[in-house]
Amino acid sequence: MTKNAVKEKSFSFAIEIIHFYKIISQERKEFVLSKQLLRAGTSIGANIREAEHAESKADFIHKLSIALKEANETEYWLDLLFETKYINIEEFDKIKPKVVELLKLLISIINTSKNK
Repeated sequence: MTKNAVKEKSFSFAIEIIHFYKIISQERKEFVLSKQLLRAGTSIGANIREAEHAESKADFIHKLSIALKEANETEYWLDLLFETKYINIEEFDKIKPKVVELLKLLISIINTSKNK
């Protein structure tokens, strides 16, 4: 059985986002931005899972492109939460590289798929 790195990383990332959401919403009482982060951050993995059973190469690329958009949106919400002081530098530095890694992986997979 082969490992699917992007699938595993996106699932682990979604779990972190859920825990992060709990902290931001329960302890820091921020509800709007944190909900957006939760939706976008967990959607990455869901779209990657959908791509696993794509009906065609074009469908595969399309679903991964949606995951890429969600990863980009997640990065936006993280940046916004940091700049508005809802999350501190330690929290930001812990989670930001993970979404950047997902962005790079998705871009690479999409580009490779398009060039085949």
